[in-house]
Amino acid sequence: MRLFHASEEPDITVFHPRLPSRRDLDPTVGLVWAIDEEHLPNFLTPRDCPRVTFHIRPETTEDDRRRFFSSDTVRHAVIIEHDWFDRMRNTTLYLYEFDPTGFVMQDEVAGYYVSVTAQTLIARHVITDLPGALIARGVELRITDNLRRIAEDVKSSSLGWSLCRMANAKP
Repeated sequence: MRLFHASEEPDITVFHPRLPSRRDLDPTVGLVWAIDEEHLPNFLTPRDCPRVTFHIRPETTEDDRRRFFSSDTVRHAVIIEHDWFDRMRNTTLYLYEFDPTGFVMQDEVAGYYVSVTAQTLIARHVITDLPGALIARGVELRITDNLRRIAEDVKSSSLGWSLCRMANAKP
Protein backbone atom coordinates (compact mmCIF):
# COMPACT_ATOMS: atom_id res chain seq x y z
CA MET A 1 0.00 0.00 0.00
CA ARG A 2 1.17 3.51 -0.82
CA LEU A 3 0.05 6.60 1.14
CA PHE A 4 0.31 10.22 0.04
CA HIS A 5 -0.38 13.79 1.03
CA ALA A 6 -1.04 16.21 -1.85
CA SER A 7 -0.03 19.83 -1.33
CA GLU A 8 0.74 23.01 -3.24
CA GLU A 9 3.58 23.63 -0.76
CA PRO A 10 6.88 22.51 -2.31
CA ASP A 11 9.10 22.09 0.72
CA ILE A 12 7.44 20.15 3.54
CA THR A 13 9.93 17.86 5.26
CA VAL A 14 8.04 16.80 8.40
CA PHE A 15 4.28 16.44 8.81
CA HIS A 16 3.25 17.25 12.37
CA PRO A 17 -0.13 16.15 13.74
CA ARG A 18 -2.82 18.83 13.54
CA LEU A 19 -6.03 19.02 15.51
CA PRO A 20 -8.96 18.00 13.30
CA SER A 21 -11.81 20.37 12.55
CA ARG A 22 -14.25 17.57 11.69
CA ARG A 23 -16.97 17.19 14.29
CA ASP A 24 -16.88 13.38 14.11
CA LEU A 25 -13.27 13.25 15.37
CA ASP A 26 -11.78 13.90 18.80
CA PRO A 27 -10.74 17.58 18.67
CA THR A 28 -7.96 16.98 21.21
CA VAL A 29 -6.01 14.37 19.20
CA GLY A 30 -3.74 15.73 16.49
CA LEU A 31 -3.51 13.74 13.26
CA VAL A 32 -1.36 13.47 10.15
CA TRP A 33 -3.64 12.70 7.21
CA ALA A 34 -2.79 10.57 4.19
CA ILE A 35 -4.71 9.21 1.23
CA ASP A 36 -4.29 5.81 -0.36
CA GLU A 37 -3.32 5.46 -4.00
CA GLU A 38 -6.77 4.29 -5.11
CA HIS A 39 -8.38 7.53 -3.89
CA LEU A 40 -5.49 9.83 -4.80
CA PRO A 41 -7.28 11.18 -7.93
CA ASN A 42 -9.75 12.95 -5.61
CA PHE A 43 -6.87 15.22 -4.60
CA LEU A 44 -5.19 15.88 -7.95
CA THR A 45 -6.75 19.34 -8.19
CA PRO A 46 -5.92 22.70 -6.60
CA ARG A 47 -6.57 22.46 -2.85
CA ASP A 48 -9.59 24.77 -2.75
CA CYS A 49 -11.13 23.52 -6.00
CA PRO A 50 -14.70 22.32 -5.49
CA ARG A 51 -15.17 18.88 -6.98
CA VAL A 52 -17.41 15.88 -7.16
CA THR A 53 -15.53 12.62 -7.34
CA PHE A 54 -16.86 9.10 -7.59
CA HIS A 55 -15.68 5.59 -8.28
CA ILE A 56 -17.01 2.11 -8.85
CA ARG A 57 -17.27 -0.17 -5.83
CA PRO A 58 -18.23 -3.84 -5.67
CA GLU A 59 -21.77 -2.72 -4.73
CA THR A 60 -22.12 -0.40 -7.75
CA THR A 61 -25.10 -1.32 -9.88
CA GLU A 62 -24.86 -1.71 -13.64
CA ASP A 63 -27.45 1.08 -13.99
CA ASP A 64 -25.25 3.49 -12.01
CA ARG A 65 -22.20 2.44 -13.97
CA ARG A 66 -23.94 3.31 -17.23
CA ARG A 67 -25.55 6.46 -15.82
CA PHE A 68 -22.41 8.04 -14.38
CA PHE A 69 -19.60 6.90 -16.67
CA SER A 70 -19.12 7.51 -20.38
CA SER A 71 -16.97 4.41 -20.91
CA ASP A 72 -17.01 0.80 -19.77
CA THR A 73 -13.29 0.96 -18.93
CA VAL A 74 -13.37 3.99 -16.62
CA ARG A 75 -13.75 3.35 -12.88
CA HIS A 76 -13.17 6.83 -11.39
CA ALA A 77 -14.36 10.34 -12.26
CA VAL A 78 -13.47 13.86 -11.11
CA ILE A 79 -15.77 16.75 -12.00
CA ILE A 80 -14.82 20.41 -11.54
CA GLU A 81 -16.42 23.72 -12.51
CA HIS A 82 -15.36 25.70 -15.61
CA ASP A 83 -13.99 28.53 -13.46
CA TRP A 84 -11.39 26.18 -11.93
CA PHE A 85 -10.00 24.61 -15.08
CA ASP A 86 -7.32 27.27 -15.79
CA ARG A 87 -6.21 27.14 -12.17
CA MET A 88 -6.03 23.36 -12.42
CA ARG A 89 -3.89 23.55 -15.56
CA ASN A 90 -1.55 26.05 -13.90
CA THR A 91 -1.17 24.44 -10.47
CA THR A 92 1.80 22.34 -9.45
CA LEU A 93 1.14 19.70 -6.82
CA TYR A 94 3.66 17.97 -4.63
CA LEU A 95 2.84 14.42 -3.62
CA TYR A 96 4.52 13.53 -0.39
CA GLU A 97 4.74 9.79 0.01
CA PHE A 98 4.81 8.18 3.44
CA ASP A 99 5.89 4.85 4.82
CA PRO A 100 2.47 3.36 5.71
CA THR A 101 3.79 1.98 9.01
CA GLY A 102 2.18 3.93 11.83
CA PHE A 103 -0.94 4.89 9.87
CA VAL A 104 -4.37 3.44 10.53
CA MET A 105 -7.50 3.46 8.35
CA GLN A 106 -9.74 6.39 9.27
CA ASP A 107 -12.31 6.16 6.45
CA GLU A 108 -12.34 3.18 4.09
CA VAL A 109 -14.76 4.71 1.56
CA ALA A 110 -12.66 7.89 1.27
CA GLY A 111 -9.29 6.13 1.53
CA TYR A 112 -8.18 8.27 4.49
CA TYR A 113 -5.43 7.09 6.82
CA VAL A 114 -4.20 8.89 9.92
CA SER A 115 -1.20 8.84 12.22
CA VAL A 116 -0.92 10.42 15.66
CA THR A 117 2.85 10.84 15.32
CA ALA A 118 4.93 13.17 13.16
CA GLN A 119 5.77 11.69 9.75
CA THR A 120 8.68 12.23 7.39
CA LEU A 121 8.35 11.57 3.72
CA ILE A 122 9.98 8.71 1.85
CA ALA A 123 9.56 10.41 -1.53
CA ARG A 124 8.35 13.64 -3.10
CA HIS A 125 6.72 13.57 -6.53
CA VAL A 126 6.07 16.75 -8.53
CA ILE A 127 2.99 16.97 -10.76
CA THR A 128 2.91 19.91 -13.17
CA ASP A 129 0.08 18.62 -15.40
CA LEU A 130 -2.91 17.79 -13.21
CA PRO A 131 -5.34 16.96 -16.06
CA GLY A 132 -2.66 14.72 -17.59
CA ALA A 133 -2.03 13.02 -14.24
CA LEU A 134 -5.72 12.19 -13.92
CA ILE A 135 -5.91 10.87 -17.47
CA ALA A 136 -2.76 8.78 -16.92
CA ARG A 137 -4.53 7.16 -13.95
CA GLY A 138 -7.53 6.27 -16.12
CA VAL A 139 -9.76 8.89 -14.51
CA GLU A 140 -12.57 10.55 -16.40
CA LEU A 141 -12.15 14.33 -15.98
CA ARG A 142 -15.26 16.42 -16.57
CA ILE A 143 -15.71 20.16 -16.60
CA THR A 144 -19.16 21.64 -15.95
CA ASP A 145 -20.72 25.00 -15.19
CA ASN A 146 -22.19 23.88 -11.84
CA LEU A 147 -21.60 20.92 -9.52
CA ARG A 148 -24.81 21.00 -7.47
CA ARG A 149 -27.02 18.63 -9.50
CA ILE A 150 -24.35 15.98 -10.05
CA ALA A 151 -23.46 16.19 -6.35
CA GLU A 152 -27.04 15.40 -5.36
CA ASP A 153 -27.34 12.64 -7.96
CA VAL A 154 -24.13 10.89 -6.95
CA LYS A 155 -25.04 10.97 -3.23
CA SER A 156 -28.05 8.77 -3.91
CA SER A 157 -26.15 6.32 -6.13
CA SER A 158 -24.41 3.02 -5.39
CA LEU A 159 -21.01 4.57 -6.20
CA GLY A 160 -18.27 5.46 -3.76
CA TRP A 161 -18.16 9.26 -3.77
CA SER A 162 -16.58 12.33 -2.23
CA LEU A 163 -17.70 15.95 -2.39
CA CYS A 164 -14.71 18.21 -1.74
CA ARG A 165 -14.62 21.96 -1.05
CA MET A 166 -18.27 22.35 -2.03
CA ALA A 167 -18.45 25.60 -0.04
CA ASN A 168 -16.41 27.05 -2.94
CA ALA A 169 -18.83 25.78 -5.61
CA LYS A 170 -21.32 27.99 -7.38
CA PRO A 171 -24.75 28.16 -5.72
